[in-house]
Amino acid sequence: MMDLTKMKPPQITFYCSALSVFITVLLTLQLVSQHLSHWKNPKEQKAILIIVLMAPIYAVVSFVGLLDVKGSEIFFLFLESIKECYEALVIAKFLALMYSYLNISISKNIVPDGIKGREIHHSFPMTFFQPHVVRLDHRTLRLLKYWTWQFVVIRPVCSILMIALQIIDFYPSWLSWTFTIVLNLSVSLALYSLVVFYHVFAKELAPHNPLAKFLCIKGIVFFCFWQGIALDILVAMGVIKSHHFWLEVEQIQEAIQNVLVCLEMVIFAAVQKHAYHVGPYSGETKKKLDKKTE
Repeated sequence: MMDLTKMKPPQITFYCSALSVFITVLLTLQLVSQHLSHWKNPKEQKAILIIVLMAPIYAVVSFVGLLDVKGSEIFFLFLESIKECYEALVIAKFLALMYSYLNISISKNIVPDGIKGREIHHSFPMTFFQPHVVRLDHRTLRLLKYWTWQFVVIRPVCSILMIALQIIDFYPSWLSWTFTIVLNLSVSLALYSLVVFYHVFAKELAPHNPLAKFLCIKGIVFFCFWQGIALDILVAMGVIKSHHFWLEVEQIQEAIQNVLVCLEMVIFAAVQKHAYHVGPYSGETKKKLDKKTE
């Protein structure tokens, strides 16, 4: 039995992070096993499994970063790239899941008559590139899909370039900012397409609880991004300092970020069990609706 009173703060932090990763993986495996046990709709459930694996992947990758706190900048960039590339795939799969709920097939040009002709109202700054009001048809839906999938392509390409440039020791600050701007514009466009899609089909998607599903993804992206910005500010202000000659302040910053992600993923794994529950495929949801109508 471990005596916490005899442990140093870094050790306690490490073991708490490890426990958090274990709980995250356990909660996710429970949800995955439930879906595999009630495998009724492969198209939808494949997308769901890819989405719910986002939390444990973020947790495990962040924990790997804690195992080598003194890692190089390229090492941490590689770990961050794994998370962000998977994030891109999850965003695309979420849109595919919403299309499946509405029986939309872009490849086969199948758009239910009941949703054709609806108005999409674009907001600033998209009105620079698109009319303010657009009628919904298969071309419009294909464009929303392209807006989502461009991030799936741009994210890994940028990651490979960033790692390669660091290996050859050519990574000036202006280039780093260029990648940051490109990636932020890319992910913003992908998330914008999801928000537009949700607003247009909020009524039809309501039984599938899409807002909770979307917030699971958005929440992970939001927390990871903004706490990273907050840590950058704290480092710049001198609040976060290195008190060891063998440890740089950037490595301490990465360690704090990784610990926070490990802890947060427990919450998201728990929320995902509700948002992506197996009820619609196990018959549980139908039974509850039948009881309400009796």
